[in-house]
Amino acid sequence: MCGRYAASRRPEDLAGLFEVEKWEPEETLEPDWNVAPTKEVYAILERPLKDAADRRPVRQLRALKWGLVPSWAKSPEGAARMINARAETLHEKPSFRKAFLARRCILPADGYYEWVTGSDERDLEVAGKKKRPRKQPYFVTPADGSVMAMAGLYEFWRDRTLPDEHPLAWWVTCSVITTEAAAGPLGVAPAEGPQSLSDIHPRMPLMLTPDRWDAWLDPSRTEEEALRGLLEPPEGGLMRAYAVGTAVSNVRNNGPELLKELEGPEEGTLF
Repeated sequence: MCGRYAASRRPEDLAGLFEVEKWEPEETLEPDWNVAPTKEVYAILERPLKDAADRRPVRQLRALKWGLVPSWAKSPEGAARMINARAETLHEKPSFRKAFLARRCILPADGYYEWVTGSDERDLEVAGKKKRPRKQPYFVTPADGSVMAMAGLYEFWRDRTLPDEHPLAWWVTCSVITTEAAAGPLGVAPAEGPQSLSDIHPRMPLMLTPDRWDAWLDPSRTEEEALRGLLEPPEGGLMRAYAVGTAVSNVRNNGPELLKELEGPEEGTLF
């Protein structure tokens, strides 16, 4: 599962990291420490430039809307439900299959947030008590401080109620690919709390290591089995996770203070 993440790097920095050839300054996004579904997010993708005589794929940095709308959808209303695509089944799903074969991207992040329900509150929930479980958020990020390159898919959708030249006639949307959370030890584990990503949540975004970036973005690669081989989770020990304040649970809160590391879970949210 990936329903919230942080993305604060400048487009110039991302362009250098991913060897981007083309990006538009007018598409610059503000740093966002609480990225939520339906927001615009940065994506790295390769495709020919619009109206260019040279039809070779060009690596681009684009601003896309998070929440994939299939090209055949009658309306974009279901976008908020299409924020994730499961690595194990996306090649079978009508909403994702064509994009998997032809429209793959990387969604760069500082890391992602995941929530854990405290054990005492889980006991109350199982016992049928009315107390609503309170969840402790964790921030999961590469242990070495590098960019988290989340595997993604993108798609085009045409709003046929608008003329083709209208700026909102075409939507470009995306989805984060998720996989099973690593059960092995974290690269840096907190003194108190989860010792592996699977302790926090059974799913996580699929992080692509740099050796897979070129193959994943290459649109000429369309063979299903070879592409599925790129969906293997990276080796364990690459990530760290730490508790952050519950302020991140409200999407209206935004700022670098959301990433402040707590010494342990907040009171009432013990893991």
